[in-house]
Amino acid sequence: MSNTIHELKTAIRDVPDFPKKGIIFKDITTLLKDGQLFRKAIDELTAPFVGKGITKVVGVESRGFIFAAAVAYKLGAGLVIVRKPGKLPHRTHTETYDLEYGKDTLEIHVDALTQDDKVLVIDDLLATGGTTQAVTKMIKHFNAKVEAIAFLIELAFLSGREKLKGYSITSLITY
Repeated sequence: MSNTIHELKTAIRDVPDFPKKGIIFKDITTLLKDGQLFRKAIDELTAPFVGKGITKVVGVESRGFIFAAAVAYKLGAGLVIVRKPGKLPHRTHTETYDLEYGKDTLEIHVDALTQDDKVLVIDDLLATGGTTQAVTKMIKHFNAKVEAIAFLIELAFLSGREKLKGYSITSLITY
């Protein structure tokens, strides 16, 4: 593990029993509040994709927006946001997916992507992979190409990569 990744990992606070008993929440606000660490996180997330022709960065609600916006800026790419239902003002394409106990739905504007787009998906955390899998399905709906998927954190013990086979995945910090 590089010094930078170690610094980033050390800055993330564990919050036990949040949002419910038995879960250890990885609180990134402690990293975000440090300007130098936040910059390092964005630099590390961006580095593998410089010069790869990324045209759009898709950020996933809500913490994914923080990282996706900064990475899109650094890459000179457009930013596309994926949100929960009823949050986007224009017509949307919807994807419903299974959770451990129920279903969830995400939306993207119908004019957000084209078949010519080379897309980088960014989120703060890879857990079970269901949300990101739904996002990749949305991108395929537009016939755009998912070039890669990147996360600040991956909870490897939840095997989220299994749902994302065939995609190039980058995670800065793995637990």
